Amino acid sequence: MKKKMALCTPIPEAKLEKIKEVCDITVCGELKHGKGNVTEEMTREECMGNELVVLGDEYAGADTIKAWADAGMKFLGVAKGTPATVDYKAIADAGLDLSYTPGRNRVAVAEYTIGLMIALSRNIALSYEGLRKGEHTSEACDIYDVPDVKNVTFGPLDEKHPFMDYGIGFELYGKKLGLLGYGAIGREVAVRAKAFGMEVLAYDAFLPAERIEADGCKAATLEETLSQSDIVSVHLPVVPDTKNIVNKDYFKQMKKSAYLINTARAWVIDQKDFVEALQSGEIAGAAIDVFWKEPVPANHPLLKMRNVLCTPHMAGLTTDVDGWSGSMMGDEVLAYLNGEPRKFLWKLR
Repeated sequence: MKKKMALCTPIPEAKLEKIKEVCDITVCGELKHGKGNVTEEMTREECMGNELVVLGDEYAGADTIKAWADAGMKFLGVAKGTPATVDYKAIADAGLDLSYTPGRNRVAVAEYTIGLMIALSRNIALSYEGLRKGEHTSEACDIYDVPDVKNVTFGPLDEKHPFMDYGIGFELYGKKLGLLGYGAIGREVAVRAKAFGMEVLAYDAFLPAERIEADGCKAATLEETLSQSDIVSVHLPVVPDTKNIVNKDYFKQMKKSAYLINTARAWVIDQKDFVEALQSGEIAGAAIDVFWKEPVPANHPLLKMRNVLCTPHMAGLTTDVDGWSGSMMGDEVLAYLNGEPRKFLWKLR
């Protein structure tokens, strides 16, 4: 008799065919209803009675986990880099392991982080928005009636020039990048930053210095990372110990000319301290892809600051990410079905 499996996230067809040899699969959750269209109650009901449950972004609290375990669930997987949508204690209490997909979007987030660094350092978003709003533009005309001028410029470098308004920015080459966290994403950022000629300092309390320095980076203390870096990029996981860990004490140690980038989670930054540091000039600016409440409230002060680049939680999402996470989760399922050790198990306690 085949095992029963509830599937809420895509798995590549080649791996899915192997799983189907052993499992009867029921499509559930967001894979069935679409992104953002599923409640925990729907997920609980649809996945009930399956030996294997594979989630994507669906939530599963303590009551849901216990109900599934009591109904015979023996495998639980969450296709996320940090499976913060499930109750860890309930999973441990049920005597289960939790498979996840660490680093599934490491390339996506790393590339986006570099993009934010470039956009921030060269004021790309600020100047783009300004031109769109009509700043530093000339009167409407026949755009195809072009004057015969070889050296076309925006005019004399006076107080009306866009350079004076937006600033001319700085190069990444030769600057110091400080990484808070050197996991899968932090490492990918480091590799790309070094290709730009940056010096990379990394602080990670859980990694030996040799792991960091093998990539040509400097394993630094927290104080060194904060005080020496021109850009500080946050790549910390969401765990109880990291809540609001980046606070006024961190900002006070940073250069006043330094910028902070966060493509991790807003959870790790103290919101009030962060806003005050930006308003007071404690730090020069920031690029933020994540917020404490999403969608971000329309009255959030970060949206009005010219020294802050805001994007709507896009760093980890590309057309390629589902393929990476699905492939990793497919391997976890197959390992379980074949009685083999699983490679990606979340530490529940």
